[in-house]
Amino acid sequence: MTKLLVGLGNPGDKYFETKHNVGFMLIDQLAKKQNVTFTHDKIFQADLASFFFNGEKIYLVKPTTFMNESGKAVHALLTYYGLDIEDLLVIYDDLDMEVGKIRLRAKGSAGGHNGIKSIIQHIGTQVFNRVKIGIGRPKKGMSVVHHVLSKFDQDDYVGILQSIDNVDDAVNYYLQEKNFEKTMQRYNG
Repeated sequence: MTKLLVGLGNPGDKYFETKHNVGFMLIDQLAKKQNVTFTHDKIFQADLASFFFNGEKIYLVKPTTFMNESGKAVHALLTYYGLDIEDLLVIYDDLDMEVGKIRLRAKGSAGGHNGIKSIIQHIGTQVFNRVKIGIGRPKKGMSVVHHVLSKFDQDDYVGILQSIDNVDDAVNYYLQEKNFEKTMQRYNG
């Protein structure tokens, strides 16, 4: 079996550790713990790394299409490897949740998130496993775009690092148990 773990974000140093890139931050942490490095794949339009865990090949994916076109990379990888939707797990930011909160879901709308909207459009379903990491709402007078493309302040950054550790634990539990429903029951507060 094969699993596709996709972190959403925008490529490039300009976006490193911005709020919109918490998905990339989680995928980077998983890669570091597994001691694997990313290579860029032009065909899939993504940075990829892989390792074996519990008898399964796990692909870590950071689409390089920019957020709004993330579905292109996800669809191409699912198709090429002949994977089922159940083999997909997407990690991304959610501005409707307070900073550091995590929520696992097996389906749902895009909720205004353009990366998720692109994935739904390209794979043709809203039913896929996902982990949302809260980044909070913009401060009064700040646009949503400015908010998601800005870095965390120091207090929020500490909370985000803790939530990334929690998501890391949840992902490892999911890979070990091979059961997303059980993982949701354990990690949704």
